[in-house]
Amino acid sequence: MDFTPIIAQVLKVAIWLVPLMFLLGLLKSPWAKGHIGELLVRLFAHWQLDKQTYRRLHNVTLPTPDGTTQIDHVFLSRFGIFVLETKNMGGWIFGGEHQAQWTQKFYKKSFKFQNPLRQNYKHLKALEATLGIAPEHLHSVITFVGGSTFKTEMPVNVTEGAGFIRYIKSFRQPVFSEAEVYALLRALQESRWAPTLATHREHVQNLKRRSDPTAERKCPKCGSLLVIRTVKSGAKAGQQFWGCSGFPKCRTVQSL
Repeated sequence: MDFTPIIAQVLKVAIWLVPLMFLLGLLKSPWAKGHIGELLVRLFAHWQLDKQTYRRLHNVTLPTPDGTTQIDHVFLSRFGIFVLETKNMGGWIFGGEHQAQWTQKFYKKSFKFQNPLRQNYKHLKALEATLGIAPEHLHSVITFVGGSTFKTEMPVNVTEGAGFIRYIKSFRQPVFSEAEVYALLRALQESRWAPTLATHREHVQNLKRRSDPTAERKCPKCGSLLVIRTVKSGAKAGQQFWGCSGFPKCRTVQSL
């Protein structure tokens, strides 16, 4: 029996099936989901935020005392600077403003992730240091895209879909002049690292170094070295943590 026609048909199917399966797998990866989420935010902003009123920069990488920080979106306006963190997530979302970790739930499966408000706090501090502006003019905004549903009450600056547009537009009191907005935009453009693949790789390496308990690290507040210290008394006696070598002037601590 001649199997040539059958093999030919199988090869024809494989020619498009294999790339399709690869593409589907890629779209489910964290890298792709992150980029898709950021693209959706760009589209929402393009449609609903006037470019002359809200100047925007995307994928902003800034140097910090302990490496780098990467900001999804920055919108600069006379009404303040809005720092947007995007989460492309589905399922049910549980969390609170002061909780260290939030929960994503799919049926009986649960996944923990860092409180995005805390994650965005570092972005705010980096911008505050870079631009030299008062913290009250910086506004943290979180938006979830991807069809997730909040199952706990969230702060007003934690939004779903295009809800961040409404939050940003709720600020109507000017705090900067047009000239100041332009100057801040120029300063941020000059301070950011070039949005290249090399920058992304360096940022990823910085993240790995920060998560390595044996790697040297610096205080994100004052830039001094962090050293391993041990709790000497109390219920947590014997536990170790990272403490700033600038103590007592700087009291920054981090979990080991």
